[in-house]
Amino acid sequence: MKIGIYGGSFNPIHFGHIGLAKWVVEHTDIDQVWLMVSPYNPLKDSHILADEQLRFQQATEAIQSLGESANRIVVSDFEFHLPRPSYTANTLRALTKAYPEHEFTLIIGEDNLSIFHRWRQSNYILQHFRVMVYPRHGCAPYEMPHAKDLQLLHGAPYFDISSTEIRNSK
Repeated sequence: MKIGIYGGSFNPIHFGHIGLAKWVVEHTDIDQVWLMVSPYNPLKDSHILADEQLRFQQATEAIQSLGESANRIVVSDFEFHLPRPSYTANTLRALTKAYPEHEFTLIIGEDNLSIFHRWRQSNYILQHFRVMVYPRHGCAPYEMPHAKDLQLLHGAPYFDISSTEIRNSK
């Protein structure tokens, strides 16, 4: 099975996260999207994170409203059981070991691609996994990295929202 790994703090999860996951399972060759709730992202300020169990619960509740597509979107706490902080390369290695029957694809926003060189073992990820990139408006220009398979998600709807905007509006 082809599994898309869509990681994030989901602090909070919003319709853009859910909409992209739904679009990926409906318009690409990905069989399931696993929303990988990250307990601690080393590139983010940890003091603004809501409790990981709360974020996991909110993500689970958010996908329950999707009807048929909910069967193809899974909220995962896999990273909760790995050493912290959460490094995507470590997560992908552990997933490949735990689920050798699946083929994993990383799903990231274009804003993350522009800083991908800062990710731990980013070259390992690019050499061993397909990476789907969601276009984001206003991203700074960047050089496309050398990758096994880098796919821009042309035609994906644009969701003009971010978790930061939601947190700041409260």
